[in-house]
Amino acid sequence: MEHRITICTSCKHKGTQCRPGYELIERLRAAIADAGDAVTEDFEISGVACMAGCDRPCTVAYHGTRKATYLFGDIDPDTDVDDLLAFARQYAELEDGWCSSVDRPGKLRQTTLARVPAAIVAIERTEARAS
Repeated sequence: MEHRITICTSCKHKGTQCRPGYELIERLRAAIADAGDAVTEDFEISGVACMAGCDRPCTVAYHGTRKATYLFGDIDPDTDVDDLLAFARQYAELEDGWCSSVDRPGKLRQTTLARVPAAIVAIERTEARAS
């Protein structure tokens, strides 16, 4: 898979045992399946135990090969699936994953917790380090 959407399954609404991440995974998978050709088939959706966004459930991350990674918080399975689907379409088209907050769909403009640039690995030549 070239793209991945990771959803926190540990996040709970304060004062409850409700873990909306599981519901969000199911709803987003169904929305992507229903979108057919509108969303590339190279998105994998999975859950993860914690992404340290506990005060902002649900947290959702978008990852891509050689692309910036995004972390969004305060995502509601009942109201935000369309915005997540729209961002999946957008993210798939972005060569480096980089976009301005004003270009993100709907609620995702205000709920970005982090944008992490793509990892760039620097390799030093052995002889340069030896000198």
